[in-house]
Amino acid sequence: MSSSAQYTERRRHQRFLARRGESICCWIEREGCRCPLNDVSLDGFSVPAPVPLNPGQEFDFALRLDGIHDSIRGRAQAVNEVSSPEGSLIGCVFVEFSGMGSEDLKEWLTAHVISSASIRISEAEAEAIVQGPSLI
Repeated sequence: MSSSAQYTERRRHQRFLARRGESICCWIEREGCRCPLNDVSLDGFSVPAPVPLNPGQEFDFALRLDGIHDSIRGRAQAVNEVSSPEGSLIGCVFVEFSGMGSEDLKEWLTAHVISSASIRISEAEAEAIVQGPSLI
C-alpha cells in the first residue's frame, strides 16, 4: 500500500468522522469481525491498520451505524495505508453495494451530518454536504 508520503486524496465526496462525540458510531463487519471505522464517505472509508487487509484486496462487508438495525452490504477494496499520530489507517473504496446500499448510505450520512452539526441545518443542506466535494 502507498505510504503517507505518497498519499493523494482519492475521495470525490466529503468524509465524516465515524464518531458521535467520543463514541464510535459506525463499523464494518468483515469475516465475522466487527471493525470500527475512522471515517466514511460516499466513496469509501478508513479503518485502523491492525485490520488485516492486503493492497488491492477486495472483500465483502456489512456497514453498521449505531442505533440502526439494518446494515448496508457490498464489496470494498483496500487501496492505501496512511500514517497518523493515532496510528496507521487503511483506506478502502466501495466497489459495489447490494440492493439500495448506495442510497441507504447517502441517507445514513445525511442523518449523521444533521445529528452531528453544531448548528441547526436542514436535510437539504446536510445532503448537499454529503454529496459535496472532499474538503480534507
